[in-house]
Amino acid sequence: MRKDKVLCAVVLGLLLLFFLVVAACDRAAPPASSEPVTITFIGWGPTAFIELVTSRKILERFAQETGIRVKFIPGPESATQRLQLYSEALAKKSSTPDVYYVDSVWPAVLGDHLIDLNPYLAEETKQHLPALLQNETVDGGLVGMPFNIEAGLLYYRTDLLRKYGYTHPPETWTELDKMAARIQAGERAAGNRDFWGFVWQGAPYEGLTCNALEWQASFGGGTILESDGSVSVNNPQAIRAMKQARSWVGTISPSSVTVYKEEDSRNLWASGNAAFTRDWVWIIFALDKKGDSPIRGKVAATRLPSGGAGQVSVVGGQALAISKYSAHPREAAEFVRYLTSRRIQLELWSESAMLSTRSEFYEDPQYLHARPDLEQLKGVFTGGTIARPSRIAGKRYDQVSKAYFSAVHSILTGEVTAEKALADLEAELVRITGLKPRGAGVAHSPSPQTG
Repeated sequence: MRKDKVLCAVVLGLLLLFFLVVAACDRAAPPASSEPVTITFIGWGPTAFIELVTSRKILERFAQETGIRVKFIPGPESATQRLQLYSEALAKKSSTPDVYYVDSVWPAVLGDHLIDLNPYLAEETKQHLPALLQNETVDGGLVGMPFNIEAGLLYYRTDLLRKYGYTHPPETWTELDKMAARIQAGERAAGNRDFWGFVWQGAPYEGLTCNALEWQASFGGGTILESDGSVSVNNPQAIRAMKQARSWVGTISPSSVTVYKEEDSRNLWASGNAAFTRDWVWIIFALDKKGDSPIRGKVAATRLPSGGAGQVSVVGGQALAISKYSAHPREAAEFVRYLTSRRIQLELWSESAMLSTRSEFYEDPQYLHARPDLEQLKGVFTGGTIARPSRIAGKRYDQVSKAYFSAVHSILTGEVTAEKALADLEAELVRITGLKPRGAGVAHSPSPQTG
């Protein structure tokens, strides 16, 4: 683990150095007036970039249509590392990158360094979901234009459920335990010793915050920070949720799941060596890009299981933000306008199942009709989700999330009991936020929300 942290620090340092060198070159040698403007866009990790087709084709078409060139830089796969990199670059007031691909929970964390998009994109904002715009607004300024929505789903092998006599996917975590264990035992007995029942994202990063919050809320254990201004992590329901997740490690999930990020779980899933996986909406369509995957045509999606208090999906998503230190804010705004336009949003939906942030998408049934396997889950996308507590945590969200996923990770690896880890976490969150702990015996019902 220590070597991994050192390696991550080195990679982040090299990326930051690259940004600063590019920015220094831009300042030292400004382009001649006849030269086209080039802006820099830092996005998601390189593998996801290829799968999503976000596509160098799209960037090239933008350049052809506007005369503005775009230099794309893939960011780290981990959202936690990406936020660290962004924070360091913006703190140094680097003019590069110009456009940042930001998680929907980062507006308050990074807002001081981002321009208000309203003067540039006021008309465009009218086309996007109001709840998402509100989430991207800090002190009256729109610091991010919503780009896409994500929600956690349970994916399952339809062929294996039929093979083992199941007529529907699991509706509770206990059902998932039993089904995953039986399918895993059967597939191993048939000769596939590498087969697992359930894979997910258990590394200590933002992805684990999403997974663990879904477990906790589905058991009625709260949503970390509550709207009444209290901390809710140290209660019997949350403890039960974490204990059940801990029981998966090394049984229906590989022991190495505690270092898995999205790409790790997706690779195992696409290889045909798992019965169930938890992931975001568009992963099912990433299989279309993997022509040799043995599970193409054998996958369906459903709501995540309940722990007794309801089926809960954490809402995710990204926005596009422009640095205050960009030398080309107008050109950068043109790029943001382009990527969030109706044409490009629908192209991304058609090719990669990236859920649009435009209101018309949810008002016109033709769009979801195009993917009947997701149309049945429309309720998840339009309100059946819970948000990470970024609006309550504000600028402290990064500290809150790190404390949370670190505590959960210590439970999953068996370093600390769930009781001790969550008691210590409660004290740490009280210190970070200044909020008070919620009563330990209070059970919560998940409150669906979109942002």
